[in-house]
Amino acid sequence: MMNENPGALIPELLLVFAAVVGLLAGSFLPRNRQGAVRSIAVLACLTGVIAAAADLTRPAQSVFDDTYVVDVGLGAVRIVVLASIVLTIGLARDQVSGSTREAEFYVLLLLGGLGTVAMAGANDLLLLVAAYLLASIPLYALTGIARTGPGTEAALKYYLMGALSGVTLLIGATLLFGVGGSTQYGDLAAALPDAPRAAVAVGLVAVLAGLLFKIGAVPLHFWVPDVVQGATTGVAAFVATVPKIGGLWAMYRLLSTTVPTSDVDWPLLVAVLAAVTMTLGNLAAFFQDDVRRLLAYSTISQVGYLLMAVAAAGRATLAMPALGLYLAAYAVTNLGAFAVVAALPGARTVADYRGLASRHRLLALSLVICLLGLIGTPPTAVFVGKLTVFTAAVDAGLAWLAVIAVLNTMASVFYYLRWIAPVFRRRPDAPDVGEPAPSGRSSTRSAQIAAAASLVLGVSAGPVLALLTV
Repeated sequence: MMNENPGALIPELLLVFAAVVGLLAGSFLPRNRQGAVRSIAVLACLTGVIAAAADLTRPAQSVFDDTYVVDVGLGAVRIVVLASIVLTIGLARDQVSGSTREAEFYVLLLLGGLGTVAMAGANDLLLLVAAYLLASIPLYALTGIARTGPGTEAALKYYLMGALSGVTLLIGATLLFGVGGSTQYGDLAAALPDAPRAAVAVGLVAVLAGLLFKIGAVPLHFWVPDVVQGATTGVAAFVATVPKIGGLWAMYRLLSTTVPTSDVDWPLLVAVLAAVTMTLGNLAAFFQDDVRRLLAYSTISQVGYLLMAVAAAGRATLAMPALGLYLAAYAVTNLGAFAVVAALPGARTVADYRGLASRHRLLALSLVICLLGLIGTPPTAVFVGKLTVFTAAVDAGLAWLAVIAVLNTMASVFYYLRWIAPVFRRRPDAPDVGEPAPSGRSSTRSAQIAAAASLVLGVSAGPVLALLTV
């Protein structure tokens, strides 16, 4: 009997409701009063966070004919995604407020967030494909929403690669359905061991390829720097952070549920992808002077570390809580760094941040906390996230991957310090970074909130891990 329980999907329903109401309100409200849509979006997300937090202590359940799983992992993803939407709205408010597409911006954020959450809870390949599309199409529109030359080019590249990856994902799902006789993960887990190995391998690789695009991992990472540099700061922050949350959790759920008894060493494949992704991201970031491209390659390297938890899926009890904690830490810290970039739109290169500490102490402190956090410096949340992920990898028999990750972490110190050093340096021949415009207060506030949240989450990581451990 189908378990239709809409009450288990309150956060998702709130996102749908806010998107529909926001779209209708934006169609009728005058352009100078589109801020009402922003209020609707923020209220829905905050209410959804409360509902998701309340669900964390309830038993896991599968709803709608076992196609969607509501468990602790999904609860963590819900909270992180909804909070990330609020932070993105805060850091982008100064740029989109009063624009002709303000309402559309908030609606597309909500729809992209809904697709991200649905990917994380999907327990069926067809639902995964639908969620993938919902987490992709609104972001294509967001990337080009400003109608600038770089934004339009970035949107075109993003769309073309996304369309190719989406088709690849659908082909993989079709192959697995053909050899497994079902699209549900549980049924596939029972059927795939007896299916032709070649067809299973091709199908799973195709599905993973689609998810690799979504999280921006090697070899489908090429879109990340172009989109982050070409889109507006708010869109770049969202695209470089939020979809990765759903994509990584979808990959974790798929591999831990569907192929635990497979003859193919899928954890090794993911481990190799993790090692290559973190290494390429760090090496490419070394030579970047543009802060947006630096953050873009930084996000690629962070995905490599996060993939370590996916590689340890089913082989280490710490893998799932480590992934949940690291995703939360990464999201808040990365959005904090983008918020500083949004607060200083005139500072495009690392050198442009020269003298920031003497002019804007709190903003400089927020930037330093976020950049040191991305390195993994205690007591920030990413430090605890990396520590738990590395431990999970060792427990899963992937000690070599943990060693590579430690070496990459040490190497990443160089390019993050390249950005931090000018903040505290002043030279007579280089002007200080300009004052944030009066409209930059919201992004400045968002940067400070994100930096504080990174520290608080790092200090309280113990209880968070205990809550995620099931």
